[in-house]
Amino acid sequence: MDERILRLQEEIKKELSDAKDLASIDQLRVSYLGKKGSITSLLKGMKTLAAEQRKAFGADVNKLKDSAAKMIEERAAELKKKQIELEISAMPRFDISSPVSGDAGSYHPITLVQRQCEVIFRSMGFTVEDYPEVVTDYECFESVNIPKHHPARDMQDTYYLENGQLLKSQTSAAQNAILRKYGPALKEKGVPIKAIFPGRCFRNEATDACHENTFFQMEGMMVDKNISISNLIYFMKTMLSEVFRKDIKVRLRPGFFPFVEPGFELDISCLICGGEGCPSCKHSGWLELCPCGMIHPNVLREGGIDPDEYTGFAFGLGLTRLAMMKYGVKDIRDLNSGSLRSLSQFTDDE
Repeated sequence: MDERILRLQEEIKKELSDAKDLASIDQLRVSYLGKKGSITSLLKGMKTLAAEQRKAFGADVNKLKDSAAKMIEERAAELKKKQIELEISAMPRFDISSPVSGDAGSYHPITLVQRQCEVIFRSMGFTVEDYPEVVTDYECFESVNIPKHHPARDMQDTYYLENGQLLKSQTSAAQNAILRKYGPALKEKGVPIKAIFPGRCFRNEATDACHENTFFQMEGMMVDKNISISNLIYFMKTMLSEVFRKDIKVRLRPGFFPFVEPGFELDISCLICGGEGCPSCKHSGWLELCPCGMIHPNVLREGGIDPDEYTGFAFGLGLTRLAMMKYGVKDIRDLNSGSLRSLSQFTDDE
């Protein structure tokens, strides 16, 4: 083996042994394996060798290169392990058997409202379902009567992934799965479909006092024979009265949503300003809380339910806005701020 190769091999071993930190390892990596490194220079100097020497010399240099890379990697792993061990040993010791002292923390206001709604709906016979945040275009749009190029998609500009999936812009993305999950029991045993499915949603939009690009909803639906708008009003009034522990003034406005027909906007009188007008309600005195309506026949049909035999209602409750109303939060951005000073004031018994 060429003397230069042997000399470099010994130098690398010694310098790696003397290296005391990861920064030194990176310097050695560049010094030997970089574009202007010592080993790279050997390869570039092969042109000065005779043709019969180049093959053997090149093979020896490549062996050195592989060996050096392996030694550098092993030494880096060794130093990293030592660094972690030092950090662990420097950490304060805790006696896990000692009792907890001080404040134990608190739940986020949206979590509190969501759990309260879940208890209320369970008491009315609804099941609570979970659903992924990453969904397909079919789940989020096409299965709920929003085909490609439908103008309703302009209002739900969301975030798409490279594989074609997207972050769900509405909890309605779970409707098709719920219909197919409980449809057989409805048709074979006459058991109504009654389910809610809370979750986080995402929309690419500008933020202000009442709009966020990340927010929480709770979708709900009921399907059976002879379900009407009166059933929808009853369940929503019951839920809101339980949440706010008093009779709540609401109004229904006609609204267009592709997955319901007829469709409504359920508004609640703004509890922050008492209906007088503030930034949270856009100075109207009302806060849009719950798009709702009778499930569109196309949505039922897509979920394997015969719309000529069954009807149902669906609603999309804004948990974020409900939390704002319940706790008097004036700016929706506070809820995602991570400010413990703002969020730690809420408790379960409020």
